[in-house]
Amino acid sequence: MNRLKAIALSILLIQAASVSAQNRNYNSSFGFRTENDAYLGFGSDRYYTNGLFINYSHALRQADTTESVVKRTWEAEIGQSIYNAQTGAVPNISYVDRPFAGFLYGSVKMNWFKKDESQFSAGLTIGTIGPNSLAQDAQELLHDAVGFYEINGWQYQVKNELGINARFEYKRLLARPGKSTDFSAAGQASLGTTFSSAAAGVLFRAGEINKLFGSASTGSRISNQQGSVVPDKEFFFYTQPMLQFVAYDATIQGGMFRDDKGAVTYTPRRIVYSQELGVKYAKERWLLSFSAIFKTKELKSQVKSHQYGSASLFYSFGR
Repeated sequence: MNRLKAIALSILLIQAASVSAQNRNYNSSFGFRTENDAYLGFGSDRYYTNGLFINYSHALRQADTTESVVKRTWEAEIGQSIYNAQTGAVPNISYVDRPFAGFLYGSVKMNWFKKDESQFSAGLTIGTIGPNSLAQDAQELLHDAVGFYEINGWQYQVKNELGINARFEYKRLLARPGKSTDFSAAGQASLGTTFSSAAAGVLFRAGEINKLFGSASTGSRISNQQGSVVPDKEFFFYTQPMLQFVAYDATIQGGMFRDDKGAVTYTPRRIVYSQELGVKYAKERWLLSFSAIFKTKELKSQVKSHQYGSASLFYSFGR
């Protein structure tokens, strides 16, 4: 009898440990996102040609889960975006249908997640365009490393200017017809010396989805509060059409406060439409995603519209 009791107790302890492992929360995440038009198999260096972003996120401690705000997180990010003309090797200035430009920045952001599955984010970015963005150096280094063609055209890039930008984001659940599909409203607004714009769209998800305050969709799979458990797995496909109004874009128009903005600058189209299609997979500590983004022309001079791929990998940790 004592042996049976010992076996039963061991089974209970194993089950409890298994449940504890499955329900373990992590309060921080670290990862990166990389974007390139070559990821879609076109092999071009056109318009928005490359981006690399490194991100750290942390969930703030919040013991009381009865409030409408169930989770707060902050994040810090450094990143670089690189823009070319219709090719990364133009024969002369007449082929520069979009300015060569780079944007190197650091940013901080706060996120608030509510029980009604709405999210509000506010962030501040400080960065630079022009040669100080190191975009030319980064692209030439990449091409030399992998044996791509020789770059030509950065002598026409926009001039240096430091910029400060505020960014606001909002998401809210609209409908969840079943356990595996939902629709959410998405809005963004930027105000600053580098980028000023506003955008709105709808996010549709289908698959194994979590609520928006604990999902890969909102970067909220981390938690630092008792009584809140983030489901350990997500796997879903999504699409998000967005309509954007562009008031100012320094990578196209040059620095806002410079008289000499660069050899070639343009006025952007005020309305730009984008369509993102992707898949996200998350299990326990890991999050992986890939998406394709298709955009209409950002300025009249562009020879073609544009598309690029985005891939990310994140790892959660901390108790």
